[in-house]
Amino acid sequence: MKGSIISGAIHGLLVVALGAFGAHALDNVLDEYGMGIWEKAVQYQMFHAIAILAIGILMSPKLFGSIKQLKAAALCMNLGIVFFSGSLYILALSGIGVLGAITPIGGVLFLTGWILLIISTLKHNN
Repeated sequence: MKGSIISGAIHGLLVVALGAFGAHALDNVLDEYGMGIWEKAVQYQMFHAIAILAIGILMSPKLFGSIKQLKAAALCMNLGIVFFSGSLYILALSGIGVLGAITPIGGVLFLTGWILLIISTLKHNN
């Protein structure tokens, strides 16, 4: 529970810093294509930072008895941020096109995290 809330908050902190960095420091460095990639990375990182925070809150014993799938969902989303957003940040800055092959791994991890959240919710007994 605590780990998910902390990691979600760290991702939230980083995404605000990275978004500001992209808007101010990279505005004259990246072309329109590179800026679009950077913004996509920021957007997906924020979506999943919020989801990880929500998962941490759902892990409260008062809300969910079993948190196995929730822990796995949070892990998948954390790794998804690293692979998806991380590869896009590096791609935007470096232009190394092969990094685009890594990005879908993050997407699959995001999807897996969302599926695990659904499974956990369906298994929960009120």
